[in-house]
Order: sequence, then structure tokens, then C-alpha cells
Amino acid sequence: MKIKTENSAKKKTNLLCGFVLENSNKVLGLPKFDSNTTSTINQSLKDMEGKLGKLSIIPIPGKKPVQRILLAGIGKKENITEDTIRFVSGKIALKARELKLSEFSIIAPPSYVTESISAVSQIIEGAKMALYKFDKFKTEKIETSPNLTIIISKSNKISKAIKISEIIADGAIFTKSIANLPPNECTPTTLANFAKNMSKKNKMKCSIISEPELKKKGFGGISSVGQGSNNQPKLIILEHSLGRKNEKPIVLVGKAVTFDTGGISLKPGAAMDEMKFDKCGGCTVLGIMKSISELKLPINVVGIVPSVENMPGGESYRPGDIIKLYSGKTAEILNTDAEGRLILADALSYGEKHYSPKTIIDFATLTGACIVALGTNVAAIVSNDEKLTKKIIDSSKRTTEEVWELPLNQDYMDMIKSDVADMKNVGIGRAAGTITAAAFLRNAIEKTPWIHIDIAGVAWTQGATKEKSYNPKGATGFGVRLILDYLQNL
Repeated sequence: MKIKTENSAKKKTNLLCGFVLENSNKVLGLPKFDSNTTSTINQSLKDMEGKLGKLSIIPIPGKKPVQRILLAGIGKKENITEDTIRFVSGKIALKARELKLSEFSIIAPPSYVTESISAVSQIIEGAKMALYKFDKFKTEKIETSPNLTIIISKSNKISKAIKISEIIADGAIFTKSIANLPPNECTPTTLANFAKNMSKKNKMKCSIISEPELKKKGFGGISSVGQGSNNQPKLIILEHSLGRKNEKPIVLVGKAVTFDTGGISLKPGAAMDEMKFDKCGGCTVLGIMKSISELKLPINVVGIVPSVENMPGGESYRPGDIIKLYSGKTAEILNTDAEGRLILADALSYGEKHYSPKTIIDFATLTGACIVALGTNVAAIVSNDEKLTKKIIDSSKRTTEEVWELPLNQDYMDMIKSDVADMKNVGIGRAAGTITAAAFLRNAIEKTPWIHIDIAGVAWTQGATKEKSYNPKGATGFGVRLILDYLQNL
């Protein structure tokens, strides 16, 4: 998709799209047409009533610059959110592709509906992400996406906003594309190669720690979880260094279990195919790092992705094992399906020790308990720092990637104490599963401000996932837009 802007609404286009408020008698920003067309538009406005997401197409007869007009409802003005224009723009883009158009145009809504730069950003994100489809393994490919023109009033900041929005949308799409890969096509080595190739294109430093170096350096969590698979584990490290030389970096850590059988504590067979999505946290970090480098953000950021395949086998770690983590602390294994916290703990300790960061943020499809608690549209966050939490929540409101904070006090820390080791890798029964997993991670952090984002419910579309035009079936890329907003607003 190519995106451009024009200042005139009187352009030649296959499809001119305008937004309509609920129960409004006009299309926002639409130019004047002849009386017959105007009469048809007015009738369509009455029929559709501007209901959110409702579309109405009006053919324009004769040889006119505009071949069709599309009216797109955005609901009541007082109900418009940061996601409204993004959602409706996604529906418009999908309709344009359904009509097999080579291009279409969207009139940006006026500033009294939403701020112009924000509107342009939402249009681009909604349209680009809606037109993404994972068809790598389809013999019949999706047809080329139509190009988009955004009709705007003059603004010297719009071109910059377009570039930023395209990079952010592409970062989310990159994340989705990797996360959607099946396990036979995406091993820890595959992820490491993605990181290497991306670092070369975007001038980042890339380091890969493999077996037996992982064992030698004391990454007991990563080594233990990965030892049951023929696909050896990797620790992937990307460094973006455009900040001041002595400025402490922000460290991003993402869980990447390329396939999770549960190990010896084998998962039920139903829906086990979805465990290809257990790498989504790591894919999120890769997508964010790609966008950070392309945006050339003047900050220092380190992305760390511990990647394993959790398989049962003769070499697998077992319930009852006691392992030593990178931090030096020991962990009693009660369930080999609670593996994500083990590899994350190693990566968190490594990130804090080697980079002395000012902030650590981790992402993981960590617990099914998160879905029980919050469903499939809101991610859980647990943190040791109120200021960091507030900033992430503020970014969540702007990007509409929703989060909800859960508590973490000493009672929860006590729930993972072990009789035979420093801690155990599960809590007490099913109680507070999301929080006790976070408590395990908290043990890996000494003093750095840290926030954990459990994306188990939101990383891919599931049964109860809310329909969003820009999130086709499969991986959602959750977290990319959220953290890029946070980083840009530091």
C-alpha cells in the first residue's frame, strides 16, 4: 500500500470515503456534488444513520472524477474514542479490497471530531493493518492492497505523522507475520536469523547466545526448558544506541517459546496448535526494535528475546528438578508447563546485570489465568514502580491496547516460596496464577523499575476477542503500538 495526502477533495478517485456522525445530515468534509448525487447522499444518510462501522456506497453515474462515494458511520460524537477512526478506516480498506480497487481516498475528519494528526495516524494504522493477511502458505495469494490517499487540510506536520504511522503499523505487521508462522517454520534459530537480518538492515548490534554457551554462562532456566528439543535454545540480543553515550538504556524482554507442548507436564491436545503463539512476546520485542530503529528514536534500547521449544523427550527437564537460574537463585520445578517464567527470569537478570537499565519491560503469553481474570481483550500488568505504570496506562489509553494493573505484595511473593529451593515455579493451586507468575519474575529484578505485561489473552484472536477490523484472524501484534507510544512520549 502506498499512502499520500492531498489538500483538495476534488480529486480523481475510484472511491471517495467520508465519515458520518450518528444522526447527522452531512458527510464530514465532503465536497459539493450535483443535485441528483446530493439527493442520493441525503437518502443514504437517512438509511445508515451514521451507526458505528456501517458503510454505504453510492455509485456516481457518468464520467466524473469520483466514481463512487462511501459513507462510513462513526457513531455519536460523544462516544468517539482513540480507536474509532482506526476501526472504521480498517473497514473502509477491507471494502476497497473487496471491490478490487487499485486505490481509494479517505477524507480526514475535521478537528472538532479528532485532532488532525491523530486522525491521519489512525487512518493509516487502521487501513494498513486491516489489509494484512497471513497467506504465506496459501497457493492463492491475496491480491495487491489498494493504495490510499488521505484528503486533508493543510498542515506542515502531516508528512512526518504519515511516516511515523507507517513505521508503527509496519512494526505491528512484522510482529504478526512472525508470530503467525507455524512451529515447523519458526524455531529458535529462525527467530535468531530474523533478528540478525533485521539488525543488518537497521544498523543495530545483534548478539546470539547459543548452547553450550548458555549452560556455561549460567542460563539455567533457558537451558533446562530447551533441552528436551532438537531445536536448540537461543538468547537473542538487539541493541539500538542513538541516545547519549552514557545514558542508561531501556530493556525490553519478550518470551519466545516457538512451540509449547507443556513438556513432561503435557498440555491437553485440544487447541494445542495455538501454542505456536507462545512466541508472541518475543515477536513483539522484535517488532518494536524494528520500528525504533526505523524511527531513529534518540534513545538507547536493548531488546532481549529468550527463545526455546518446550518438548517432552529423554532429555527434558522434569517436575521435581531443581535448577539454578542466571541470578544465582534456585527454582524447584513443579510443572514443566510453567516454563515461560524460567526463561524470562534468566533474560531479566541478564538485562539488569549487563546493561544497568533505567527501565525493564517484559512481554509474555505467560498464564491462562490471565484469560480467566481479564478475558481476551485486556492485558494484565504487574509492576514495582508507580510512575512507570502510569506512563504505560497513559499510552494504553492513546493506542487503545488495553491494560489492567494487578497487585503484587509480599503475600503473593510468599506463595512461590519452596521448601527445598529458593522458590518454586508455580504458586498454591490455581489461586492468583497471573500474579504468582509475576512474583517469580519479580525475584529476578533487584532494583530497576520494571513492568510485566501478560499478553496471553490478547496476543492472538480467540473465541471472545472483540472484533477489530485491523486485527484479522491470528496474531494481533499487541504491545507494539503501546510501547512505541510510551517511548515517543518519554
